[in-house]
Amino acid sequence: MDQVPSPIQPARPPLPSAESWLEGVPTPKQRRQNGYAVAALATSLPGLVPIAVVLALIALRRIKQTGGHGKRLAYGALLVSLCWVIATTVAVTLNLIHDRQEGIGRTVSISQVSVGRCFDADLDVASLRQVTIADCAAPHSGEAYAKVPAALAGLSTAQTGTVATQQCAGAFVEFVGKPYERSELDMYYVVLENRAVADGNVLCLVGMPGTRLTGTMRGSQR
Repeated sequence: MDQVPSPIQPARPPLPSAESWLEGVPTPKQRRQNGYAVAALATSLPGLVPIAVVLALIALRRIKQTGGHGKRLAYGALLVSLCWVIATTVAVTLNLIHDRQEGIGRTVSISQVSVGRCFDADLDVASLRQVTIADCAAPHSGEAYAKVPAALAGLSTAQTGTVATQQCAGAFVEFVGKPYERSELDMYYVVLENRAVADGNVLCLVGMPGTRLTGTMRGSQR
């Protein structure tokens, strides 16, 4: 009786299915960075904080729901936005402190304006009594540029004006860099007291009626 041949045995175990090879391998969708996360980081760098925060939150929600990369970018955008908020808060606080120290926005008597301070006032009035301290970097009416000594005791009103104008004109050319006679700026004076004192008894002011100045007029050559 002939022996039935045994079936041929495979030389090696069968290969796993193609699907099993891909287990644990991220799909193209999973490898791709979340677009919202990328946009969030890009907008956070120049300080577009509201847009960056919204995009980062959308990115985190979508990554949680559908997977994908970009969580670090989203958190990075939130961190950068937080830094911008802190920096802005500190800058505003320091500016407010500086303004308070400088008295900006405070209304004072003209005699209390120190040299180098800018102010807002109506320069067309016959008698200037009060002004509001202003930031020289912002538009303002005028600037106190000097205090000069002048012996005014016993002089008439006209003589007082002549002497005070001469003294302020001398300080004007040193401050503006151009003689008053050739300048487009106007010059004003305030007599603080009649007797001459070492630190000056006449306050000299510069301005242009009807025109707002920006920046100090020191060395402006105007």
